[in-house]
Amino acid sequence: DRSAREQVEAGLQRALTAFAAARVLGAAISVAQGTQVDVTPGGFGVSLAPGQVLQPLDELVDRFAAIMLAASVAFGIQLVLLNIGAHDLVSAAVSTTVLALVALRWRDRPRGEIQDDGWLLKWMQLVVVALLLVRFAVPLSGLANEALYRNFMADDYRTSLASIEESKEAASRTLETQQPKDESLLDQIKRFPRLLIDLKTSYDRILNSASDWAAKIVRLIALFVLQTVVLPIAFMWFAWRLAKAVVRVP
Repeated sequence: DRSAREQVEAGLQRALTAFAAARVLGAAISVAQGTQVDVTPGGFGVSLAPGQVLQPLDELVDRFAAIMLAASVAFGIQLVLLNIGAHDLVSAAVSTTVLALVALRWRDRPRGEIQDDGWLLKWMQLVVVALLLVRFAVPLSGLANEALYRNFMADDYRTSLASIEESKEAASRTLETQQPKDESLLDQIKRFPRLLIDLKTSYDRILNSASDWAAKIVRLIALFVLQTVVLPIAFMWFAWRLAKAVVRVP
């Protein structure tokens, strides 16, 4: 139980870290997206918003943050189920039903034959299997999930998260070129072409690296969906099939 809880908490921390990185990146892109350029003092005249070209990136990062939040909730649910399975009442129920099953088998099959109350033995066996699933399925699933992560997914997570964290710096560079305050109209007109060139260079830098961002974000989404949806469901399905096979045994 202790080991499984540590592994699930580690997964929760990874999901929260990715969620925080996504929110920071989204904030940087939103600020860059809202950058406006005024040609005349006081904002009257021509006003450009070149940052609107980043709208698709902003939407992608928002969806990524939502998925990371859902992954964090999934890990939180696993922690709750771990606490339920490890409760003293569940352990006592497992021990009691196993002892009762052994007692029934000892009483009803002294000569290798099932007596008239074999239905009670069958139902007791079903209860034991169900309690064993409640007690051990989630911890074993958490341990198996973490083992797969460490062996096959850890490197992808580290490299993808590092790329996402670096991306926010690239987005922040679009704000380096700002208009000085209290400029005269003539100074603004003179500086306007250079300002547009600097802004275009900054946004081109973001758009050129956007494909890499998207690839890293998709890899992180696939990783967490695999950890929080596909693998737990697959393991629970296998445990359920195994339980049904055990229950069918005479």
